[in-house]
Amino acid sequence: MNTDIMTTNPYNNIVDVAEYYQLEYWANKFGVSPERLKSAVRAVGVSADAIALYLKK
Repeated sequence: MNTDIMTTNPYNNIVDVAEYYQLEYWANKFGVSPERLKSAVRAVGVSADAIALYLKK
């Protein structure tokens, strides 16, 4: 695990659900379950902005 990533800007607006710590971080940030986050990534890709818009629907 690259600890530099964890101490800088959280993942540069890219959601990598294959990384457990990112999955947990973004699921908590968006207030959804990890499964819901994975579904959103499958639907709209890895951009945090696109995922946020998708989850607001």
